[in-house]
Amino acid sequence: MLSIVIKIKLLQQIKYYVKIIEILTNASLLVYEEINKILGTRKATIKCGVGAGGDVSRKIDIVAEKTIIDYFKKIDFECAIFGEECGKIELSKKSNGILIMDALDGTTNAICGIPFFCCSLAYSTKEDFRSINDCVIMDLVSKDIYHASKGKGAYYNNKKIKINKKKTDEIIVSVNISGSTDILTKLLPIFETHSHMRHFGANALEMAFFARGLIDIVLDLRSKIRIQDIAAGYLLIDEAGGLILNRYLKSLNGSFYDKDLSFIAANKEIIKFISKRVNALGGI
Repeated sequence: MLSIVIKIKLLQQIKYYVKIIEILTNASLLVYEEINKILGTRKATIKCGVGAGGDVSRKIDIVAEKTIIDYFKKIDFECAIFGEECGKIELSKKSNGILIMDALDGTTNAICGIPFFCCSLAYSTKEDFRSINDCVIMDLVSKDIYHASKGKGAYYNNKKIKINKKKTDEIIVSVNISGSTDILTKLLPIFETHSHMRHFGANALEMAFFARGLIDIVLDLRSKIRIQDIAAGYLLIDEAGGLILNRYLKSLNGSFYDKDLSFIAANKEIIKFISKRVNALGGI
């Protein structure tokens, strides 16, 4: 009898896992289809006021978010939604979880024709980082898909991925300094040798690149990041074996309502290196 109960629970877990990942993937594919109808047109660039995140919303952002919201309504998925443009909305009085979405991460790239932007979706049971259970990040140019579920590993086009475990020689550093140039002056002494600085313009996709082992460190220390920007990347990195910490080099955790977030993603060896340099410089 006990073995039958265990089998039933396992089947329920597998069904849940497949369902959530499929839903997030389907939503991302719909975004890909809809935004490609207006990519490269003047319509995509139209300003539509300021979104809940505080940035100017473009028409292409609104189209991307509406596509996902409409899809979740169509399939009667009972959840709350945290969106970059819409803020928090409730799709049902009986909410079973939370969708955290940046329907189009890298809007400036998209409207300028730079081929680096994505759809970032995460599903959580509670309003804190540790409760994020599933995620999908879709490259909206190549249609490559990154996904993860808690305890089940991280995947790139259904192939398991792990972070790069190299040490501190010849490291590639993705660092976002947009709107906060003083951050660069603080970071340069840390990475003054054997480092190659990059920023591609879409945080979630850069976090996915890190999880895949293409980038060695991802830094955003501007105290401007939002949960919508990093929720999917957070789980993907964790499942790929990486560390994701706050600016004080402590485990990144807390409520979705925490504002002015910063993060560092790296492997253990590089975190040790950063910690020593930061302590020597008196902090960042």
